[in-house]
Amino acid sequence: MVVSQSEYYISPEEYLEGEKFTEIKHEYIDGQVYAMAGASDAHVTVSMNVSMLLRNHLRGSGCRVYMLDMKAQIDVINRYFYPDVMVTCDTRDRESEYFKSHPCLIIEVLSESTEGYDRGKKFASYRHLESLQEYVLISPDRMSVECFRRNEEGHWVLYPYEKEQEVHLASVDFRCAIAAIYEDVVLVP
Repeated sequence: MVVSQSEYYISPEEYLEGEKFTEIKHEYIDGQVYAMAGASDAHVTVSMNVSMLLRNHLRGSGCRVYMLDMKAQIDVINRYFYPDVMVTCDTRDRESEYFKSHPCLIIEVLSESTEGYDRGKKFASYRHLESLQEYVLISPDRMSVECFRRNEEGHWVLYPYEKEQEVHLASVDFRCAIAAIYEDVVLVP
């Protein structure tokens, strides 16, 4: 969610340094900094559930799972975002302490205020990451997981999952019942 916008250009280096000390997270788009709003109980619970499921699955594999506070860098278009969950298996990402540039999987939990942005401009930005194999959108209020997977031709194909289905994330060879992602979440009837 965009809360405030700076009126002057901030370099990526200034942004990264400032993020080390601020209590408010900001996303960075072409020299402009945007404050991020807080999240709902369901949003945080879904993010935690999926990150824990992935962490348990990937333990010992060399892949790393990050949740909420790690930035994804999209250097070619001068962007930094805070995905809800991100997985990188690329050893080059071990060199950077405050952002990752080569994720294979990015997951965003939707909210009313950011859904259009997450589906549109943010997804368009993430598609510039050559390493990205899957982009996943999860509804926090109904069992709906949408996995956009890059195919061999470089096109993005939608794999939707709903109630009582098994979610498959091919980028990290992960499978789970959709109900596991929604554990302890009160869903809207």
